[in-house]
Order: sequence, then C-alpha cells, then structure tokens
Amino acid sequence: MTQLEISYQSEPKLINNTFEALDDSVKNGIQCRWLGRLTHAQASFGFHFNWEELANQGADRLSGYIIIKESTNSFAPQKTEVDITNTSITMMTPFSMTQPLKYVFSFEYSLTPHYKELKKVSYDEIFAPSDMTDAVLVVEEKRIHVNKAFLSIHSDYFKVLFSNNFKEGSLSEIEINDISYDDFGLLCSSFFPNLQFPNDGTVEKLLELGRRFLLSYVIRIVEYHLIHGSKIGIPKMIWLADEYGMEELLEKCIREMDSLEKAKQLRESEEFEKLSDTTRSKLCGRLAALL
Repeated sequence: MTQLEISYQSEPKLINNTFEALDDSVKNGIQCRWLGRLTHAQASFGFHFNWEELANQGADRLSGYIIIKESTNSFAPQKTEVDITNTSITMMTPFSMTQPLKYVFSFEYSLTPHYKELKKVSYDEIFAPSDMTDAVLVVEEKRIHVNKAFLSIHSDYFKVLFSNNFKEGSLSEIEINDISYDDFGLLCSSFFPNLQFPNDGTVEKLLELGRRFLLSYVIRIVEYHLIHGSKIGIPKMIWLADEYGMEELLEKCIREMDSLEKAKQLRESEEFEKLSDTTRSKLCGRLAALL
C-alpha cells in the first residue's frame, strides 16, 4: 500500500571545499540533511534521511528520486532514483565538473512511503474472552468481551456506562443499540492493541462513532491521517474538520484556500451549506486576504 508522495525543494546553496551541512528540512515525517563539498574535479553531496516517524506508522520503505541542480545550468540536472529501506541512511552523490569554480546548487526530492498490507482484523478474535476481559457487551446479538478499565480510560461514555451510578453497570451483559457489529469492530480496532490505522474509506464512520462514544483518541488519529495522508478533497475536508472540531486540520485547509478558483469550488460544493458560521467567517477572512 502506498501513500501520497512527499516532495521538498531546497534553497540554492553555495558550496566550497569544506564538507558541511547545506540544508536541514523536515517534511511530513521525513527529516533530511543535505551536505556538500567542492573538490578540484567534482562536487560531492550527501543526504542523510531519517523517517522513523513514518516507520512507526507502518511504512517499510521510501521510493522516488533526488534531483541536484546547478543554478546557472552549466551542468544538466542529475537525477538519482532511490529505494530507501533503512530508517536512517546517508547517501553520497558525486557531481563531475571541469574546473574548480564557485558553484551554487539546490536539490529536490520526491519520495513515496510504502506500507505493508495489514492483515484484516478478525473482530471475533479481538472480542474473544480472555483473562483480561471482565465485561460483556452485546451488539447485534453477538457477545463482545471487553476490559472495563481499558474502555473507561479511552472513553467517558464507557466510564459512565460501567460506573456504579448507572444501572447498566451492574448487569452481566450490556446491550449496545443502533450500531452494527462490524462498525463496532472498526471502532475498537482503531484503539485496541494491534490497532488498524484509518484510511479515506473509514474516516467518516470513525469520526461519527468517535463522537458518539466520546473517544477523543480516535478523532485525533483520524485528524492525523487527514492532515498527512488523505486524498479527500478540500471541501469535504473542511466540512469534516468543522463538524468534528478538528482545529489543526481546519487551519491547514484554510491556509490551502489560496486562490479564487478554490474558493469557487468550495462555494459550489454541497459541503459549503453545512459549514458553521464561525468557519465561514474564517474562510471569508482568508479569501479577503487574497483580493
């Protein structure tokens, strides 16, 4: 499984005969240090990539390319295809030249994270009884074995449900209505051990259920996906951010409203009519700055 490509372009940098860091950048989970040195016959460049953050999210490699350019175009740009599997790696790239003059170079990269295909979760397995479970929920007549403390830590809904002050808390089995077994499994698999990360096909349902069952953690991991790895269009993204109180996502979307064409697309979308007055006001302020 692949995600959106991550691209970066450096500012032009003068290189000399000392091997030194020319540029440090962080972009969507990829840290990159660019180093360079000029010798009598060639420029040598090094790239140190650290993408441990993406690896912790399940990425197992990055693929793409690096392009090195000389500012006056005295040399043709040099493109190197890369396939990176180490989360921390240093790469050396030579650049041949004919005379030892001062040169200004820049570089750009475009890298795509690749993720292992996750094994489909068996809800029957994660809801099976064990020595860690101490309560039974019933969804669509199926018995779901859970741990009261674990659910209560993550969800105020379940904290109240299992409390002594709530009548259901004393029942041997508690029925949860108005939700399917698969949807409840999807919800729990997003924060149970061996969790499954959200994708564009599950985010809306997870947000709906996260709000219903007061699971702020679920809403936060969905927001992270929408910010860093989603292909959902801006109009729907803005509505989701507004509807479910995802402030960081909303601010990002508003910053990306940087043209009248995008504003027109949003105004003509079905999501626009659903936006709150507060969000519309923020959008108007942003668009006014473009005029």
